[in-house]
Amino acid sequence: MGATCTVFAQATTGSIFGQAPAAAGESVTVTSDSGFTRDVPVDADGRYRVGNLPLGNYTVSLKRDGAVVDSRKNIQIKVGGASDVSFASAATAANAQSLESVTVSANTLPPIDTSTVDSRTVVSAQTLARLPLGRNAEAIALLAPGAVAGQSTLGNGRFRTVSFGGSGASENAYYINGYNTTDPYKALGGVGLPYGAIDQQEVYTGGYSAKYGRSDGGVISQVGKRGTNEWHFGAQILWEPKFAASNPGSVYYGSRPLPAGYGYQDTSKVGAIYRNGEDNTKWTQTYSAYVGGPLIKDKLFFFVAAEAEKSEGTSTSNVEANPVANNHYTYNLPKIYAKIDWNINDSNILELTGIHSTDEQRGYYTGYDYDTRTSTGRTGADADTSKITSKYAIAKYTSYITDDVTLTATYAKGWTDDYLQNPTPDIDQQPYIYNPALQNPALNGGTPITNLNSSQTTQDPRAGSRTHGLRLDLEWQLGDHHLAGGIDNMHYKGIDEGTLTSGPGYYWRYFHSANPGTPISVGQGIGAPGGDGYYVRRVVFSSVTNMSLDQRAQYLEDRWQVNDKVLLSIGLRNDGFKNFNDKNKPYVNNQAQWAPRLGASWDVFGDSSLKIYGNLGRYYLALPNNVAVRGASSSTYTYEYFNYTGIDQNGRPTGLTQLGGLVSPDGEFGQPIDAQSVAARDLKSQYQDEAILGFDKTLGSDWVTGAKVTVRKLRTAIDDVCDTGKIADKMTREGLDPDSVVIPNCVIFNPGDTNTFSLANVDGSGRTDVKMNQEDWGFTQKAKRSYYALDLYLEHPFDGKWQGRLDYTFSRSYGNTEGQTKSDIGQTDISKTQDWDSAELMRYANGLLANDRTHQIKAYGAYQITDEWLVSGNLRLASGAPKSCLGFEDGEADPDPIGYGSSYHNCNGMPSHPGDKRNPWYRQLDLAVTYRPSYFEGKLAFGLSVFNVTNERKPLNSYATYEALPQTVLNNYGLGQYFQNPRYARLTATYDF
Repeated sequence: MGATCTVFAQATTGSIFGQAPAAAGESVTVTSDSGFTRDVPVDADGRYRVGNLPLGNYTVSLKRDGAVVDSRKNIQIKVGGASDVSFASAATAANAQSLESVTVSANTLPPIDTSTVDSRTVVSAQTLARLPLGRNAEAIALLAPGAVAGQSTLGNGRFRTVSFGGSGASENAYYINGYNTTDPYKALGGVGLPYGAIDQQEVYTGGYSAKYGRSDGGVISQVGKRGTNEWHFGAQILWEPKFAASNPGSVYYGSRPLPAGYGYQDTSKVGAIYRNGEDNTKWTQTYSAYVGGPLIKDKLFFFVAAEAEKSEGTSTSNVEANPVANNHYTYNLPKIYAKIDWNINDSNILELTGIHSTDEQRGYYTGYDYDTRTSTGRTGADADTSKITSKYAIAKYTSYITDDVTLTATYAKGWTDDYLQNPTPDIDQQPYIYNPALQNPALNGGTPITNLNSSQTTQDPRAGSRTHGLRLDLEWQLGDHHLAGGIDNMHYKGIDEGTLTSGPGYYWRYFHSANPGTPISVGQGIGAPGGDGYYVRRVVFSSVTNMSLDQRAQYLEDRWQVNDKVLLSIGLRNDGFKNFNDKNKPYVNNQAQWAPRLGASWDVFGDSSLKIYGNLGRYYLALPNNVAVRGASSSTYTYEYFNYTGIDQNGRPTGLTQLGGLVSPDGEFGQPIDAQSVAARDLKSQYQDEAILGFDKTLGSDWVTGAKVTVRKLRTAIDDVCDTGKIADKMTREGLDPDSVVIPNCVIFNPGDTNTFSLANVDGSGRTDVKMNQEDWGFTQKAKRSYYALDLYLEHPFDGKWQGRLDYTFSRSYGNTEGQTKSDIGQTDISKTQDWDSAELMRYANGLLANDRTHQIKAYGAYQITDEWLVSGNLRLASGAPKSCLGFEDGEADPDPIGYGSSYHNCNGMPSHPGDKRNPWYRQLDLAVTYRPSYFEGKLAFGLSVFNVTNERKPLNSYATYEALPQTVLNNYGLGQYFQNPRYARLTATYDF
């Protein structure tokens, strides 16, 4: 039973191994339902192994001198894993007739895969068909222990994300049929298959092979279905009717008392309605179909699946928004998947995959009157049209050179278009009006004045990305050693990515100070508004640019079967990352990043009933292309403050008197960027170390239980620091003239580490190096992110009657750095968040991180009541997300020393650590029933699913910004920002042939 089996994260294949009676002339033949056949000899110890098998249904036959003497049918292999198919007793040609068809179902195979050393969850198409789940990769991924939904603040709900093991939502990797389909721009989410085209989905939460990297969070890997020798086709209609959907409910401003000296920005709003949700319902309709079969029997096969999902509904904006209106939105999510498999011969396979996925959102506005709670008709304004279109073409070639040597080559290209525009007519002449409710009522007649521009920012219509990648893998079985080595190269190019101010190129934001005599910003030279405290700010923003990224890696790995019970996985990976700005100049060049991986699996009793496993590994993370935006390429972000005496018909202030001059929080005035100085010359990539120790144990023949402990430590982070006057201070202390060099406004560095910056000399004579350590920047601590977790589970695999699984996770994610994003304020400037911009911003930053959930309970299951009726359910319980309170440094001589406004870890003049308070617990129960009438031989099915049965409407996060101005408290601080989807039902009709 000591056969070594190949197991790799993001795999598209599986393995079959086992024991057979040791006898001369014995071999084992595996034959798939597509006619693919491999024949391997049984060694002298009675062992055999067949690796790198395409997913499918297999027949495994034991042969002696060419004659079948025993067989096992309907063997379903698991992606990235190994199926043990053993022949317990000797068989001969004489008695073969009584052994011609012994069916082995999944639950009678050993449920513990002793050949794996990683932490992963594999969900099959059969399980997906039984459970009530959201129809996307992230909803499936949330079945994995410890997985947490990423906060909707990231991209204002434009991205679906997941956090694994406390890591940031941009630190994961997505794969389809072995190719990386992660969002190529920000790494927030990725492309998934049509739901009905998913054969298996792997979710890796740690401990994976040296063959793969570029993720220190988790991995979502999907393998699509393929054609076989039998024709299959089917169709499905899903309807989530409006009449069966609940509304999200309304949200009201708080009315808590404030400390002495503090006042609300608008006292009339205290306790009043903030957002109406009573009539905010939607409906969804999805059509899907597939067909697959042989073009040439045993040789050439195809599979095509298409899915068209459309949602329509109404969402009412809050009373502070512009516009205050009902958004009648439409979502379209069409997906197409096509695959061709060619069994060239028994030794060579070619697979071609095509994917086309679109995520489109659009809408129009009707006015909404909060006084009468009624709609007032079309406003003439449209909502943004957002359209992300992704296309991938993937080719994979596998050659079984010998029984022991396999070569695979994968080459693919990807095209992504990222469109975000507002189609409202004449919008280019109308600046966006931010916070119109804070206009001086004496100048607008008591009614806010706006225009038809409903979008603060927009994107270049040509924005998008292009990718291509090549990987080569060579595997060699050498006795008890399974050796593997290869290369893994990716190239990403971003075209006109970034955002800019909509309308005429600027927008107006209105303010009201509860303390009109208090300066707006002492540090930026902006005085007090005076009068009744009303003033306005003009904002200009532009960050559109090009960029590219090269990622190259090499790896070696030895999976060594030390003896019949112990497997060691020893690997080493070398990653290289090189980022280029809009001038094709490299600004980050990280090479020779060695990531060791060590894993072990101990089959304690040698019968797959108890496995103890462990893993130690290092994982490097590349900087995505987004880092070039507002980092390595020029950008503009400026403020101008004014008093005003009037407001015109488009909401623009008139009679302006300037308060101070033109300022920029980060010194972004559109100036050229020196690629050599924008990042530390000795910048280290973000990386994390991980340790896992666990066990799996069978309980009788029907149950499996287990536990594992995971510890993760972030060793190095990357962010930007914008307090670059500290560089000048350091030069002065060292006797150098800071005016002799060009000092950038922000630089990319490793927080807490010592970094060297190469600055261009003003006279053009060369460059000057300046070394900055933690103390030079004024920081008192380095970047910290620690995660530890205890996972417990109990599982009953599906036995033809029922299946069930229960998980409990206790975890802690704490420190001062979430990672590449900042969820509490929804900042998606990857590795350029406002954290670390200045030492002031990091005072009291230690606490619970945004993705921390102390307790999580997950349970799912399905029960086949009769041949016709199936019931199933999915339950999730979790501690609420930590809250943040970001305010001014009240009580200080300058409450806003760096001009960042309400961004300091300070509330009511007191330190405020993230996680001092939490949002309420998350609870969701989803139930389903499926009916397959026997008259149609199980081919026709009707289903009803009810999601969020108890209609929980808890906030998933809350507003974190405390003040509009020093001691002027925002009315919406602490209110829920995004909420659970309220109860809704799904009706389905499915036909499969």
